[in-house]
Amino acid sequence: MEITKVKGIIISENSYSETSKLLNIFTKEYGIIGVIAKGAKRLKSNLRAVSSKLTYADFQIYYKEGKLSTLVCADVINPFNEIKKDLLKISYASFLLELTSQVMKQTNSKDIFNLLESTLLKIEEGYDPTVIINILELKYLDYLGVKPVLDSCSVCGNTKIITVSTNKGGFVCSNCHTNEKIVDKKTIQVLRMLYYVDISKISKINLSDVTKTEIDDFINEYYDRYTGLYLKSKKFLKTIKNVYI
Repeated sequence: MEITKVKGIIISENSYSETSKLLNIFTKEYGIIGVIAKGAKRLKSNLRAVSSKLTYADFQIYYKEGKLSTLVCADVINPFNEIKKDLLKISYASFLLELTSQVMKQTNSKDIFNLLESTLLKIEEGYDPTVIINILELKYLDYLGVKPVLDSCSVCGNTKIITVSTNKGGFVCSNCHTNEKIVDKKTIQVLRMLYYVDISKISKINLSDVTKTEIDDFINEYYDRYTGLYLKSKKFLKTIKNVYI
C-alpha cells in the first residue's frame, strides 16, 4: 500500500485497545480523517510523541478514503510549546479545535485549515488569544451561514452606525435603534476591522479592555442565538477564564 503525506493538526484522540489510539486529524488535503496510531500508547513507541491532540505535523499515513487510515510516522511542524505549558491557552486551543470540527460539518472549504493554522500560530506567538479567537469566530460565521451585517445598518442599510445588536443581526443606526445597549464607537470600528483582517498578517494588537469585552460579548451572544452550537470546551473555557482573568 502506498504511503501518503498529509499536513494536519490532531483535533481529538481516543484510546483504541490497550496500546493504540484513534485520531481525528484535520488535514489540508482531505479535511478531517480518522487515523489509527497502532501502539502509540506504548512508552517506547515512535508514534507516542506525535499522536496527541494539538500535534501539528506532516503525517505519513496509509490513506483509505472514507475509511480508517493508518499512521506510519510524522514530522512535527510546530510543537506549540507555548500553548501547551499554559492552561488558559490550552483551553482556548481546545475550544478552537472543537469549534473547527463543528464548522467542518457545514463546509468542505479548504480555507478553514488555513484559518485554524494561522490562529493557532498567532496564539503560540503570544498574541491576545481572546482577540485572535474572536477574529476566527467572526470568519467562521460565513461558513455557518449566519454572517452578521457589519457594513451598514442591518435593518435599513444606513451607514451612520451607533451600536451593534445580536437581536437585529449586526450594526444598528440611530434611526433603527430601539432599546439596544450603545457600545463604544471604537468597538464598532474594530469589530468590522476584525472581520476583514487577514489573521496571518497581524503584527500588533492594542485594544482597550472595554472594546475587547464588548466584542467578545457580542460574538458569544451571536453564536448562542444563531448557530445552535453547544461546545463543552467553551463552557470549560469560561470557567478557566474566571480563574485566570
